[in-house]
Amino acid sequence: MKKFIYLIIFFSFFDLFTQLPVMSTYAKSLGASAFATGLAVGMYSLSNTFGNIISGFLTDRRGPFIILLTGLITTGISLLLYNWVTSPTLLLCVRFIHGLFAGLIVPAAFTFLANATEQEKRGKGSAISGAFVGIAAIVGPAFSGILASRTSVPFVFNITASCIGLLGILTFFLLKSTQFKRTKSTANVYVPVRVFFYNPGILKSFTGAFFLMFSQGVIAYLLPLKVQALGFDSRLSGTLMSVFGIVAVLVFLLPTNRIFDKVAPIKTLSIGIGLMGISQLIISQANSSTFLYLAMVCYGIGFGFLFPSLNSLLIDSTTTEIRGKAYGYFYAFFSLGVVFGSSLLGWLSLGVVGGFIFTGIVLLLFASVILLPNKKTVLS
Repeated sequence: MKKFIYLIIFFSFFDLFTQLPVMSTYAKSLGASAFATGLAVGMYSLSNTFGNIISGFLTDRRGPFIILLTGLITTGISLLLYNWVTSPTLLLCVRFIHGLFAGLIVPAAFTFLANATEQEKRGKGSAISGAFVGIAAIVGPAFSGILASRTSVPFVFNITASCIGLLGILTFFLLKSTQFKRTKSTANVYVPVRVFFYNPGILKSFTGAFFLMFSQGVIAYLLPLKVQALGFDSRLSGTLMSVFGIVAVLVFLLPTNRIFDKVAPIKTLSIGIGLMGISQLIISQANSSTFLYLAMVCYGIGFGFLFPSLNSLLIDSTTTEIRGKAYGYFYAFFSLGVVFGSSLLGWLSLGVVGGFIFTGIVLLLFASVILLPNKKTVLS
């Protein structure tokens, strides 16, 4: 059952990463202005945030099975809607629908996985799920970039829709019998939203997710500009992103993943975000491809430490009854981090070097603050 959930996680993030290289050019091909193009790219993350939160609430009420099934089927259908997009306005509508329904999948899938994983193995389990996210980050952009150039963007989304729709059908038959029994008392448990933000472990997990994707947004925005400024072509940017993904996957899958069950997640979280901050500073001062590769290896190790730590911290700080809602907010912070990462630096106009230095300092400060002691609380 867990292997099948890993497959769902892969294709959910594959859906996300296939959009990255093609959406801006697709919007422009429909006649979108620069503003509408940026809005089309960001609309998915915006509605995805709402989808994540809705998924969290419904997962705790109805259980992860029905929400996961609904998310897979509706996401598959929403991907097919791109075939009928003929204007920027229609594209914005479809992007909103796509992001909203896709947001239902991930919190439900991770809740399903967390509830099925033994407590003493939650770190290793989080690392394995992170590996599938990393593989999607490597395969997705290359797949869509190459295929879209030979066919069309809607055709790429049709393939993704077929895979996700098939997973929806298989979910109905494979996971229906593994639903977790919910008593009346647990199904109706009420936890005020503000309580999540008073719990130190959950709050650190949320902010860690935000800064993880904040950093990703900065990398996506500034790294191609840094590569261009050094006189290299755009292929180096893609290679550097692949290096980061490969290194992260190795951290997830090699015996190093045992560290996540032996060391407190707050410590590995701090190490991970600290390494990502250091890599941003290295990129800011890099004057050759060698230093850029070194920085991305450091970034990949940091990402490899951070992602499982965030999941482990969230699992440790919650119980089964309210874990879906917690994961909903968790992935909402993921989506918000991407938006803020690129847009904030664009607004501040710090330049390429200044942007990387600013981000590196912010991440290192967060890595220090995260280690401040506080009372451990588990929501129940």
